[in-house]
Amino acid sequence: MNPSDYSVISFPSLGIELDPPRGFEIGPLSIHFYGLIIACGLMLAILYGWNRCRQFGIRQDDLPDGVLLVVPIAILCARLYYCIFEWDTYADNPISVLYIWKGGLAIYGGVLGAAVGVMGYARFKKIKLPALLDLVALGFLIGQSMGRWGNFFNREAFGAATDSFLRMGLFNTRTGAVEYYHPTFLYESLWNAAGFVLLHFLSKRRQYDGQIALGYVAWYGLGRAFIEGLRMDSLMWGPFRVSQVLAMVSFLAAGTVLVVMGFKKHDPKKLFVNQVQEQKKEKPRQKK
Repeated sequence: MNPSDYSVISFPSLGIELDPPRGFEIGPLSIHFYGLIIACGLMLAILYGWNRCRQFGIRQDDLPDGVLLVVPIAILCARLYYCIFEWDTYADNPISVLYIWKGGLAIYGGVLGAAVGVMGYARFKKIKLPALLDLVALGFLIGQSMGRWGNFFNREAFGAATDSFLRMGLFNTRTGAVEYYHPTFLYESLWNAAGFVLLHFLSKRRQYDGQIALGYVAWYGLGRAFIEGLRMDSLMWGPFRVSQVLAMVSFLAAGTVLVVMGFKKHDPKKLFVNQVQEQKKEKPRQKK
């Protein structure tokens, strides 16, 4: 086999064969598609949030400030989460924990970090937390759906060997042959995209603040619980796949709350967006 074929990615059932570059250089600067795709996903999420934030009772001016606060926290926690469960890799050289440009981020750590950042920001800006989480959850699905394609360019986050219709061919340097695996990055990207479309439309008819955030946790948790079981690079805690356990617990917890809340009556006046609109109406009256 020609060495140039080692990086080819193929989907034989679809008649697709690609050799996407991992990045490019601009002078002395190396640009990796993984980071570029994540950045584009973030920008799309921000653009979506900018256009919809008023429908959740949030001012557009508050959005950029929130992004500047939450994103660094999310990245830091994504890195910490990964390093904690892969500590053997860094134990001999702890300073390498800081070498984030070499890879090693865990999406669940990022989600947890973002949630903490959003909580602090909501408190500071006096925004109703569940309403802000509803908007952020929709942005998460956009970013996660697009961000998974960074794994495609890196030839990573694939699953176990398979002969399924969507099998993905990669060159295995150990066996010296092309082998076929589950394209779990694709599964998760499509699952998140479907979740975004579903929750986008449901968000326009939400009955209470936090409903969309709960839907996100349940939807993402259900999909990740199954997809994680196919992966070969899972972070482990003893015999358990950490993300798979967390995903299933998240799905069960959020799903239970959604079912319970579904049997309750909800007053539209309690939605944060309606409360904000009511306050705007009262201000002119008070001036009179």
